[in-house]
Amino acid sequence: MTRYVFVRLVRTTLAVFAVTTIVFFVARLTGDPSAVILGGQASEDDVQAYRRLMGWDRPLWAQYLQFLGTASRLDFGDSLYFRVPAMELVLERLPATIELTVAAVLLALLIGVSLGMVAAALRGSVLDRLLMSLATIGRSLPIFWLALLLILFFAVELRWLPVSGRDGWSSLVLPALSLALVSAAEIARLTRSAMVEVLSNDYIRTATAKGLPQWIVVARHALGNAMNPVLTIVSLQFASLLGGAVVTETIFAWPGLGRLTVTAIQTRDFPVVQAAVFLFAVGFALTNLIVDLLYPIFDPRIRQQ
Repeated sequence: MTRYVFVRLVRTTLAVFAVTTIVFFVARLTGDPSAVILGGQASEDDVQAYRRLMGWDRPLWAQYLQFLGTASRLDFGDSLYFRVPAMELVLERLPATIELTVAAVLLALLIGVSLGMVAAALRGSVLDRLLMSLATIGRSLPIFWLALLLILFFAVELRWLPVSGRDGWSSLVLPALSLALVSAAEIARLTRSAMVEVLSNDYIRTATAKGLPQWIVVARHALGNAMNPVLTIVSLQFASLLGGAVVTETIFAWPGLGRLTVTAIQTRDFPVVQAAVFLFAVGFALTNLIVDLLYPIFDPRIRQQ
């Protein structure tokens, strides 16, 4: 078990390092932000002076070595647009993104696992086919299109929920739901598939033969053994939710990290982009690590590896 944890910690660290390095070089490929920051009226001498001030006139390898030294202390420099430390700015926006993502994951799990359990328990029925058809449609819907539909129905037509901002739980419902529904469709399909396989095992037939109610057999004896593949897809969906949060936060004017990242990319604010992507990578890697550590709980055979 100790070796299992150590290997995954090493993989997590290497993954974060690789993503941070890639973002550094890709950001430089987008062009020099000096002219954008100084404005169209700046002279060539002003642009060159600003480049020397920021250290962008040095070789790329020298900039990268300096970046590694400062990033190791979680110092990504000052924002070129907001004029405050980039990490401080990113951390200010992080709670809003965590709130949105956690709400979306919980909604996706609640909806997806519930529908998958029902479909597996009633496999072959009309309801099973209907639920899986809806799941197939749901997983193919673009998040931005679904978000606009939710706004049109719940905010414009019914006037039940606000369109934008972050002001209480009511503002969270629409962005969280738009993120959750697409993920819930995938979770429902996988839960049904895993549950159907588990329900065909001998111990399930034994539990049923003892006269236990169907819902107890499904919830107590089958669900736990079907959770490993569900945990895997949830960890993958978390990355999708983070990526989708960038679009969703922009649509709903949610003051989170995704919206800040879009602004930073548009203004070529390298420090903020690097700090934001670093936190995205850490969040994704930690989620995968937590899921890996949960595997032995649901499958004791992994503890022997």
